[in-house]
Amino acid sequence: MSFLGNIIWLIFGGFMIAIEFFIASLLLMISIVGIPFGLQTIKLGSLAMWPFGREAVSTHHASGCLSVFMNVLWILIGGIWIALSHLFWGVVLCITIIGIPFGKQHFKLASVALTPFGREIRYKN
Repeated sequence: MSFLGNIIWLIFGGFMIAIEFFIASLLLMISIVGIPFGLQTIKLGSLAMWPFGREAVSTHHASGCLSVFMNVLWILIGGIWIALSHLFWGVVLCITIIGIPFGKQHFKLASVALTPFGREIRYKN
């Protein structure tokens, strides 16, 4: 079921979302300061490409204050707008019964887009 969901997701906008994240990561990695943010957008892009069957979990070895500082900086730079767009599309898709699984994926992406530092993407068992 997750394979079929990923294919439908990919056709109806997932590919474009992932491409946007990958282009943003390349632009962020131009400067040395932007490299950590570029790595997080690659994480977001990989999750946006194949969201079904994967989850974002908090790492136990997160770097504490640095992770919190980077998340706050990320939110101020643009993470809030990415998360709000995912929340908007999640609500719109949850209006219909067919769109509920895709809306849930947008809610998952909104959570990761808001605070990507200190998380890793894993496959569900």
